[in-house]
Amino acid sequence: MTDLADLTIAEAGAGLRKGEFSSVDLLDAVTRRASITEAQLHAYLTLDAKGARAAAEAADAAFADGDVAGPLQGIPIALKDNMCTKGVTTTASSQILAGWKPPYDATVVRRLKEAGAVLTGKTNLDEFAMGSSTENSAYGETRNPWNPDHVPGGSSGGSAATVAAGSAFGALGSDTGGSIRQPAALCGVVGMKPTYGLVSRYGLIAFASSLDQIGPFSRTVADSAVILDAIAGWDRRDSTSIDGPVPNLAGSLDRGVKELRVGIVTELMGEGIDPQVKAAVSTTASQLEAAGAELVEVSLPSSEYALSAYYLIAPAECSANLARFDGVRYGHRSQIEGTTEDMMAHSRAEGFGPEVIRRILLGTYALSAGYYDAFYGQAQRVRTLVRTDFAEAYEKVDVLVSPTSPTTAFRVGERAADPIAMYYSDVCTIPSNLAGDPAISVPIGVDDTGLPIGFQIMAPALGEEIMYQVASAVESIAGFTQRAVLASSDVVAP
Repeated sequence: MTDLADLTIAEAGAGLRKGEFSSVDLLDAVTRRASITEAQLHAYLTLDAKGARAAAEAADAAFADGDVAGPLQGIPIALKDNMCTKGVTTTASSQILAGWKPPYDATVVRRLKEAGAVLTGKTNLDEFAMGSSTENSAYGETRNPWNPDHVPGGSSGGSAATVAAGSAFGALGSDTGGSIRQPAALCGVVGMKPTYGLVSRYGLIAFASSLDQIGPFSRTVADSAVILDAIAGWDRRDSTSIDGPVPNLAGSLDRGVKELRVGIVTELMGEGIDPQVKAAVSTTASQLEAAGAELVEVSLPSSEYALSAYYLIAPAECSANLARFDGVRYGHRSQIEGTTEDMMAHSRAEGFGPEVIRRILLGTYALSAGYYDAFYGQAQRVRTLVRTDFAEAYEKVDVLVSPTSPTTAFRVGERAADPIAMYYSDVCTIPSNLAGDPAISVPIGVDDTGLPIGFQIMAPALGEEIMYQVASAVESIAGFTQRAVLASSDVVAP
């Protein structure tokens, strides 16, 4: 018999509606799975057992009354711990926010609750979402469910790991430079970054405000569409929110790729891409062509400079956003004696980890007098070039494709002492963040060590419908059904 924790959201929802099991049963299944896997993974920071139980019981009562809110009703979903949850600890994996319980819910949290989802708890991340491996958390690293000696990617590694391991049916993450898609690729799940402004950022603890976007993790493309449909849409509390219709995702999944033009980004298939990753992506692209798509080689010349531009723009914005954490209004306050300035300086030094401090210093330098134009200003000009390259590319093709990550999951600690090597993990994902366009990662296979490979599909702004159309075809063509080692119901605690 299939363990309930291994069902997709679509399968779990169908079973709930038929009365084959209850929402409480689903919650018990993922809770049991977490009790086994968490000792090795550390994907969760907080499990909200009381709140989740109450939500599951409420969902079951609604089913009994025939009051079905939607396809997420009764489904256990996890949240990255940089999204505010009323009365539930929210730390952004930083000591500076240790023990903080927000007085309100983020918009995405409120919308999931309105959809009847059961929120299981808060997942681990690189501190303030700054990292590519989930090794920068103040509360310990997360491990990969496919091989715990390897990282799950980052910064949303905890969310990716919960879905891959079966301790949640879906999860939310945030993507600033690839922080949903890259861990999705490394953990063998589907991860999607929406068009900038399609999903509200209200209640998301900001890293880089012009880049941050919230999006879903899931086991299938269809499940991803269901979660996105629940959280997308205009929000008056977010000034960058798009006031317009939400793309019709459900209707786009089964259209196939016949006569679509698929662009292969040459700059993202060259030097630095692992040969096995490149071969898997090339094979899948050829299969799309066999299914009726037209393959076109596309050049994005400015993508060569996107990584450098990102690591000036994002730190500059983080240096401004994190200035609010000063030991005065909330969060950690140093007990050192001295002036207010002494207290603030020590509070930040004690509360922030080394990667956050590194990026604050880099960003402050880039914004300082005499360097603003040479660094931050120049990076913004490169960003404009990236947007122009993407716009010109989408005049020739419907979507762009590439590897999601240049390699499969690397070993824990392998890149911890080499920031440049770590930053290169996002080389394939960062361009879409700079452009503000949507992108999704779909698992297509494993390398010769059994670690997953992700296939990235990019689309123009608000092009989610055609992006999901291609993603669904890739999923069908790849036929990827393997599950992580720690997702097996036969796994026992170490």
